[in-house]
Amino acid sequence: MGNRICIIEGDGVGQEVIPDAQRVLEALALDLEFVRADAGFEHFQKTGDAIPNATLEIVQACDATLFGATSSPMTRVEGYKSPILALRKALDLYANLRPVQSLPANFSRANIDLLIVRENTEGLYAGRERAENDETMIAERVITKRASERIARVAFELAMARKKRVTVVHKANVLKLTDGLFRETCFNVAREFPDVAAKEMLVDSMAMRLVQDPQNFDVIVTTNLFGDILSDEASALMGGLGVAPSGNIGASNAVFEPVHGSAPDIAGQGIANPIGAILSAAMMLDYLELEDAATRVRNAVNMVMESGMRTRDLGGAATTEEMTRAVIENL
Repeated sequence: MGNRICIIEGDGVGQEVIPDAQRVLEALALDLEFVRADAGFEHFQKTGDAIPNATLEIVQACDATLFGATSSPMTRVEGYKSPILALRKALDLYANLRPVQSLPANFSRANIDLLIVRENTEGLYAGRERAENDETMIAERVITKRASERIARVAFELAMARKKRVTVVHKANVLKLTDGLFRETCFNVAREFPDVAAKEMLVDSMAMRLVQDPQNFDVIVTTNLFGDILSDEASALMGGLGVAPSGNIGASNAVFEPVHGSAPDIAGQGIANPIGAILSAAMMLDYLELEDAATRVRNAVNMVMESGMRTRDLGGAATTEEMTRAVIENL
């Protein structure tokens, strides 16, 4: 029996790049069944629901989900909740994986192969915000031993299959209780993995080192907000958000998504970069233990990059369709 894949296109360019990533998956001639579901700000504007229960049920019934970008209003909109945050919460997708690997192109720094493992459920994104008065707003940063322990275990287990090095990133010199707990818990887990070299770094130093010498890192594990910022910074090393993939992993489900946003300024023009979505699909194939197919997809992407074909965000003139077709031809 094949794997069932939920396809959520989302908003803006998500409606262009996610169907193209599906086309790449279909071209592999695997035993995959695709089921479409709705979510996003556009769906909210039409129906008053950004992610209906029917979508959550479909996602839970599928083996994995490929998710497009959704638009997020900058101000509070009554009744609107972020679909990806809702999915992370409903499915307890506690590990956000952001691989950063060099691409064979002049826009990419060479010899980088690192993985940022970001805690995905708490920290400053725990949703505990309140107004003390009209002039003072307070957000609570939540760090628990349970969440810290399970994200550390993911990082060390993944490092065992890589270069066996983990860097624990925190700010425990200032956030002594919250990051103190995160740091202590990570190093307690490290004792279970004597073959993995564990070191630590303050988040501001890590931000600098990612620019200076990213080639020296393997697995980086950190808290939610720090991971969000560092992974976006790191994506610039491989060519920017247009080529960056990610996965949200839980105990029994997973959602994969390109890192870029819905890009309303270019939506509908057929010029969005599909590579981030296609590499996210490759991550999904790894998750489904279809590693040979995942390797075919990555190799095809590399061949297209080596050919010099580029979308506009990378300084070229290729369309979304041309890039996708080229990847399919090189599978």
